[in-house]
Amino acid sequence: MVEPAQLALALPFDVALGRDDLIIHDGNREAVAWLGRWPDWQGGILALAGPSASGKTHLATIWALDHGAVSAHPRSLTVADIPDLAGGAVVIEGADAIADQDALFHLINAVREAGGTLLVTASSPPARWPVVLPDLRSRLAALPVARLGLPDEAVLGALIAKHLADRQLALESGLIAWIVSHIDMTPEAPRAVAEALDRESLSAGRRLSAPLVRRVVGALAEAP
Repeated sequence: MVEPAQLALALPFDVALGRDDLIIHDGNREAVAWLGRWPDWQGGILALAGPSASGKTHLATIWALDHGAVSAHPRSLTVADIPDLAGGAVVIEGADAIADQDALFHLINAVREAGGTLLVTASSPPARWPVVLPDLRSRLAALPVARLGLPDEAVLGALIAKHLADRQLALESGLIAWIVSHIDMTPEAPRAVAEALDRESLSAGRRLSAPLVRRVVGALAEAP
């Protein structure tokens, strides 16, 4: 008789996004330096641009906590919201998906006039966003941009350890180094590995072992 696998439930977990959890490396050093220059940003506005999982949310969260910033959703921002936002500190994540381009245009102008601060994040620099309003396009092209890049092997290992720790999991350093040598050098890879290991550990009903880790990482490598 085959023993049934334990049902793997997608249980919630806390992602550590505090300052002490930030791993500074060559890929994010420029962005960290830019955030440290606040409030000396041109027009009070800064864009963080980098690939998925490169740390934009982590940096934006730290900055927002430090400065009491409010978050505006790119899909729900309207012109009516601007008077309440312009004079303070505002964060818009995924701002390249802004629904109301007129609202973003007026927010940029209002922030500059009121002496507020606006931090936006996106996968690409604002000058490359799919914007149709000519006035907004010119505003975006002039924004200062802090770029985030890909991590090196040491950082990938640290990120794997962090994502595992977020899920109350841990691996010895030699096994983490083995994982790094068998995954893509992308910011998304550490999170994907941690999620897969967490899922497999729950399904198997046992702690992480070297054979389990090798099997999971091998399956990820073969996946399309």
